[in-house]
Amino acid sequence: ACLKHYAANNQEAFRMRLDTIVDERTLREIYLTGFEIAVKESSPWTVMCAYNLVNGEHADTSKRLLTDILRDEWGFDGLVMSDWFAVSDRIAGIAAGLDLEMPGSSGSWDARIGAALDDGTLSEADLDTAVRNVVEMVLRAKAGREAHTTPMDHDAHHALAREAAAAGTVLLANDGTLPLAAPASVALIGSFAEAPRYQGAGSSQVNPTRLTTVREALAARLPQSQISYAPAYDPKTGETTEALIAEAVAAAQGADVAIVMVGLPSAYESEGFDRPHMNLPGGHDAVVAAVAATGTPVVATLSNGSPVALPWAGDVAAILEGYLGGQAGGEALVDVLVGDAEPGGRLAESFPVAASDLPSHANFASHPTLLEYREGPFVGYRFHDTFDVAPAYAFGHGLSYTSFELGEAFVAGEGTALTVSVPVANTGARSGSTVVQVYVADLESSVMRPAQELKGYRKVALGAGESTVLEIELDDRSFAVYDVADAAWKVEAGAYEIRVGTSSREITSTVAVDIASTDVVTPALKTAAPLADDDEYRALLGRELPSPAPIEPFRYDSVLADLDTTEAGRVVKQRLTSGMSGALDSSNATEEMQRMMEAMMKEFPLRAMVYSSEGQMTFDDLDAILDQLNS
Repeated sequence: ACLKHYAANNQEAFRMRLDTIVDERTLREIYLTGFEIAVKESSPWTVMCAYNLVNGEHADTSKRLLTDILRDEWGFDGLVMSDWFAVSDRIAGIAAGLDLEMPGSSGSWDARIGAALDDGTLSEADLDTAVRNVVEMVLRAKAGREAHTTPMDHDAHHALAREAAAAGTVLLANDGTLPLAAPASVALIGSFAEAPRYQGAGSSQVNPTRLTTVREALAARLPQSQISYAPAYDPKTGETTEALIAEAVAAAQGADVAIVMVGLPSAYESEGFDRPHMNLPGGHDAVVAAVAATGTPVVATLSNGSPVALPWAGDVAAILEGYLGGQAGGEALVDVLVGDAEPGGRLAESFPVAASDLPSHANFASHPTLLEYREGPFVGYRFHDTFDVAPAYAFGHGLSYTSFELGEAFVAGEGTALTVSVPVANTGARSGSTVVQVYVADLESSVMRPAQELKGYRKVALGAGESTVLEIELDDRSFAVYDVADAAWKVEAGAYEIRVGTSSREITSTVAVDIASTDVVTPALKTAAPLADDDEYRALLGRELPSPAPIEPFRYDSVLADLDTTEAGRVVKQRLTSGMSGALDSSNATEEMQRMMEAMMKEFPLRAMVYSSEGQMTFDDLDAILDQLNS
């Protein structure tokens, strides 16, 4: 019963014991920066801590992360909650700054919290702080509801979702076939056209107020066109057959254009498990290749939540990355296909040619409990640009239905408070938008830095023939590195380049600047390779390399799969999981849900058995089980 309850709410148990090993500079400059921006610029009401450990410390018990950095450095004044069943130690969590345990554990910790208060292990002041933050959040939410009494306008929200989906669509490639100019005949190929992959799986699933499909929207938008449809593959598995491919080929032959909808079925990407490769389903690739061989211009549309390999990219006329477009994604995709809306998105990630190109490929998921970030800051475009490994599609890339020209940038200001001005002209025959991007390169650094880093950008929409001058502001952080020795952001004096373009690989102008600074940056290790070896990683971490925790003795963080190592453990596991068989055998469970539950069964922590049992199991019970297993 406890496992079934857990499966209905969350499937990320595997992360609860994963120890993320990352050096301090990389943590600060890469992985904490996004959260810092969100906290400082948006003042969110809540922050959720991670499941995993960071450098040997559970995130929910890290005072450094939850209080020292989040509250004291960044000024966060809201509520910190746990992810579902992610609490490793409620007492240590309260002391660290974890206010709310979610979704609650039926009082499992109450007795131990009381004892900790009595013996001084937990201070009343820390408990009062957590309680105060919870109460203030309740009052804040109540006031917010009372202040916003306007009824939900589902039509307006759907229209906004449609606009947003089109604005986020990225045109990866186009030979001029798009936008479609009232074709007499269209072959619409791929079952995603009527069974769309429009949202994530697992906890990201929501119930749409309505759901539109490309097949419906295309027929409504092109009533004068002859539209032939072929499903081509199974929408759940992506598998195809010779008969389905033959049907797709027949639909494409003689058509003015073939729209082939491919991507990742939900069973390919979800929480609870990692993708083992970057490939589309083999059936999807086979369909695109077969249709492209007919000679009919092919527009391939992608529905996926992350980068994919596109072996047929050179054989199609256009590629439109729609990502997961939401409930109005079908209408939005048609809006972009026919030119009612422009593809307004730009890649926020690099698409590598192959996963094996990336430095992290060498040590990704090499151990179930330990993940070393040996690539340091060289992730995404920082890797591609620094080591000159060409991506399939670069960070920031995205084509338009018109053409833009960026003039020579010029820089004004003093010190690091600089304004980058960029002339932009729409030189095409229709209105459109582009995203001007500013990268900063440190030419004389005392520490290892990427070749360039994005430090500002602005999107501009211009009518045909219009022009403007964009201004993008830079500041101290645009030039700074995190000095680990002094625990401070510092700007090193010297020569820098301000590089302006439309992607990290499409730089149109460069301005040299000389930055004056009195900061002294502590020299640090420089390597010639994108992946640190043992000695280099030891130096970056400033300590010995960690070792994976042994399976035995069994403890609160042990997972169900660990119990398979002993006969007694297997017996206990069978008893603990007997209530899960019904959930796993459920006939209405989706394939991705089945995969998540199977992953959960292997990596479910023993401590979480108590949380999710709804009071049927206590920590005293777990202690007795562990004593028995370890005797």
